[in-house]
Amino acid sequence: MKIFCIGRNYRAHAEELGSEVPKEPVVFMKPETAIIRKNMVFFYPGFSNKIDYEVELVLKICKLGKHISEKYAHTYYDKIGIGIDFTARDLQEKCKAKGLPWEIAKAFDNSAAVSDLIDKNQFKNINDISFGLILNGKKVQEANTSQMIFSFDQIISHISRYFTLKIGDLIYTGTPAGVGEININDRLEAFIEDENFLNVKIK
Repeated sequence: MKIFCIGRNYRAHAEELGSEVPKEPVVFMKPETAIIRKNMVFFYPGFSNKIDYEVELVLKICKLGKHISEKYAHTYYDKIGIGIDFTARDLQEKCKAKGLPWEIAKAFDNSAAVSDLIDKNQFKNINDISFGLILNGKKVQEANTSQMIFSFDQIISHISRYFTLKIGDLIYTGTPAGVGEININDRLEAFIEDENFLNVKIK
C-alpha cells in the first residue's frame, strides 16, 4: 500500500504557511508504517519539539491505474474517510532552509492517522463535502471540498502520470487553513458533515 499526500491544496493554507499557491498538485508520500488506525494513540516523538496537525479527506483507490484521464478518475476510488497528517514542523523548516528533502518531517512512523472509510456514494455531492477538526473541544479547522484548488479527479489523474495506482492505496487530499501545534494530553476529533469519524489522543 502506498500513501500519497497533496500539499497546499487550499489557498488559505498555502498563505498561512507563506508558500506560493501551486499551479499543479504538490505530491509527497508516506510509508505504510505511518498509518495510525481509527482511535489509536499518537505518541509524541522525541525527535521533534513542534508537531502540527493537518486534517484531510482521504480517498481509497479501488482499481489499478496508470495515466488516468481526468474524466475517468472518479471510477478509480470508491471510499472516502478523514485523516490527520502529523508534521514535525521544526524538522521541516530546517530541511527546507537547507534545500533538503523533508521526509523525516512528514513520513515518520505514526504520522498518518486515518478513520474508517465509507462508500463515496453516501455523499450527495463529492464537490460539496464539509469537514474539519476539533482540538480539545474547540473547532480549529473547517473547510469544504468546493474550496480545493485541485479536485479529487485532478489529483488522481496527476498522480497517475508518475505512479501506478494500486488497489488499497490512500490519497490524503490536502489540508485547509488553521493548522496548529499539538501537545501531550491533547485530543483531536475529525469530522465529516458534522459526524465524528476519528478521535486521536496525544500522549
